[in-house]
Amino acid sequence: MTRLEQITTSPGFTFDVLAAGAADAPLVLLLHGFAESMHTWRAQVAALAAAGYRAVAPLQRGYSPGARPDPNNTANYHIDRLMDDAMAIAAACGHDGSRFHLVGHDWGGSIAWALADRFPERLASLTVLSRPHPNAFNRALQMPDGEQAQRSRHHTAFLEPDAADVVLADDARWLRERLTAAGVPAAAIELHLSVLGNREAMEAALAWYRARGAIRGPLGIIQVPTLYIWGDADDTVGRVAAEGTQDFVTAPYRFEALPGVGHFAADQVPDRVSTLLLQHLAAFPA
Repeated sequence: MTRLEQITTSPGFTFDVLAAGAADAPLVLLLHGFAESMHTWRAQVAALAAAGYRAVAPLQRGYSPGARPDPNNTANYHIDRLMDDAMAIAAACGHDGSRFHLVGHDWGGSIAWALADRFPERLASLTVLSRPHPNAFNRALQMPDGEQAQRSRHHTAFLEPDAADVVLADDARWLRERLTAAGVPAAAIELHLSVLGNREAMEAALAWYRARGAIRGPLGIIQVPTLYIWGDADDTVGRVAAEGTQDFVTAPYRFEALPGVGHFAADQVPDRVSTLLLQHLAAFPA
């Protein structure tokens, strides 16, 4: 049964998590992105547990009230700190030094790519939704047609000091319209807004963007078995960046393009995502 739990890590952060499965089962850590929450993985957490895995989907740094350092100090939200959190959560789940499966969407995908680059020996498999390998993304951003740059223009807007006010104005109208247009069901939107629909959480979530700035650092070649899922109706990631990801993975690699699916595939087509994920994990056991 899927449960709301809490995991405490050093230096005293407490993360709210959506979890299911036996504590001694192979771990699958699922990292959400923006503008969503751990609830994006609710179907996958249940499916993974039913298949014999321990699935843990945390509300990450800033999203969890108990793990929300000052967002005005953007160093608190550097991607290295987000990576530290993921590894600390895995350790708290009994995988300090042992391998586990890693899944990430959007910003969670950025963290997942970076962890696969830095700790390939710790990951049995990698699954990323939407977010391309950073090198493929950067290459697409620099193309003269400007297509990917246009898709990513909202990232720069998130760096503005009034971004939280804009996103939350009029009962979070921007968020509601964005998620609805991407095919996210109304019930899922309410779950995500139950986390992000307040100024404290939103400022912390936007601090991720402010800590990174407009430039995404390059990574090395990924040597972890990788499943990359991309919806061809994703308004933030174009085909060039998505298809180009294969150039930066030398391990077994599977690319799944989902016709008519937008940016939030786990919310929009949860059963399809769960099926692909379970196939990938079964092929590369921990």
